[in-house]
Amino acid sequence: MRQRVITAVVALILFIPVIFVGGVTLDIVAMLLGAVAMSELLVMRKKLLISFEAIVSMLAVMIQIAPNNWFNGFPDQLNKEYVVYFLVILLLLHTVWSRNRFSFDDAGMLTLGVLYIGMGFNYFTAARGVSVYMLLFLMFIVWLTDSGAYMVGRKLGRHKVTPISPNKTWEGCIGGSVIGVIVASAFAIGFHVGYASVISMVLITLVLSVVGQFGDLVESALKRYYGVKDSGKILPGHGGILDRFDSMLLVFPIAHLFGLF
Repeated sequence: MRQRVITAVVALILFIPVIFVGGVTLDIVAMLLGAVAMSELLVMRKKLLISFEAIVSMLAVMIQIAPNNWFNGFPDQLNKEYVVYFLVILLLLHTVWSRNRFSFDDAGMLTLGVLYIGMGFNYFTAARGVSVYMLLFLMFIVWLTDSGAYMVGRKLGRHKVTPISPNKTWEGCIGGSVIGVIVASAFAIGFHVGYASVISMVLITLVLSVVGQFGDLVESALKRYYGVKDSGKILPGHGGILDRFDSMLLVFPIAHLFGLF
């Protein structure tokens, strides 16, 4: 527990200023976080981080995260989406010349990783582009729901949600969402984040709280499939980048879908 607390404090001291600074600094940090998250998938898949597929997939995820305006000077044919598509094609071609060392399943898994991680962190930076309060609102939903679920689950948890994540209980999930919705909605209303209607913000916060918990379960299923406890070891006591951002990778794209930014 001591190690977890120390890591959390150090991470917040380093990360919170970056959030408030925003701009290119946050874009670069998000791209680096995405590359590390992609490397965690590669390690789960038992791929060397200096291999062709690792370099291509990490480059693809960083380009997916990069702001669209970074590509304004390029010809229309070389927009960000096409560059990512071209890199995915390179992965598919690699299945041909690798003599089955790199399979179609490998290419599919890495392509899904580029989409999953890249879109999540891309909308993470897009939320900050609206305002720091929008970004904090969405992060508070995840943090409060997660912390609330842990506390309520420890005290009242009796009914397991799924074998995929044996520590999760229905009581914890419901309690986490209640805490997350109350506090995050109050923050949104107080700082005029999102819709003017209070009811709309409460309902959207509830949906995002549930989505965040599904994000956590998705990553739990991924780790169970590959037989690992944590996605990585970069954050002592907390695991990897995917372990810390799993909920946010789903919450931010869905928040964009709801028109929050």
